[in-house]
Amino acid sequence: MNRSPPPAILRCMKLAFPAISLAILVLLSACKSNPNADSAARTPSATSDRAHPRVATGSGFDYYLLNLSWSPEFCYSHPNAPECASHSTFVLHGLWPQNNNGTYPEKCSNAAGPSDPSAFKDIYPDQGLLEHEWSTHGTCSGLNANDFFNTARTAYQSITIPPTLAGLSSQTSMPPDEIVSLFTRANPSLSRDSIAVSCGHNFLTAVEVCLDKALHPIACGPIRSCRANTVRIPPPG
Repeated sequence: MNRSPPPAILRCMKLAFPAISLAILVLLSACKSNPNADSAARTPSATSDRAHPRVATGSGFDYYLLNLSWSPEFCYSHPNAPECASHSTFVLHGLWPQNNNGTYPEKCSNAAGPSDPSAFKDIYPDQGLLEHEWSTHGTCSGLNANDFFNTARTAYQSITIPPTLAGLSSQTSMPPDEIVSLFTRANPSLSRDSIAVSCGHNFLTAVEVCLDKALHPIACGPIRSCRANTVRIPPPG
């Protein structure tokens, strides 16, 4: 025959269960409120640093990366872009602050852009790109907007485009190392380790030059050329 617990025990059980439930809820809440509870032991590895190299704030940096985009490749998929009207070869994409450890700062402040954006139409015919380059990269340079874009213009104009590429009239292919050689022959001040070639789907997309803050060529360090055996180079359209 089943018997119910004595009334005194029932009263104790009624008091104990809410207390136990509250304790469990407090423990669960504490676990959820600690965002590092299940990641405290996981520090970023070198691999994850390379996969996510950006640092979001701070204006300190070690050197500039001058990115010269191969316009025919960009204009193939963006034929109506303002910079495509001139049928250029290499155009200025950007002058980007970089760090020796492979990171780079972005969006370092809300500082105003250039007082007269049209003054830089020779290097940025697309004002949207100019605004993007300033807010994303220029604000990390430590320069005001006008000084930054004048510095970018000086860096861009300091590089001579190799005649083989400047006068390209039909598609050609060559190894990235050969493109580097063309640039060092056309620019005796550049060393091979100050240049990197970028490609996508085995097409040339850009040539990058590493410069110190005074715009002198320096070794690129972590910046490397693409690994394609050869890259295809379409002519200006």
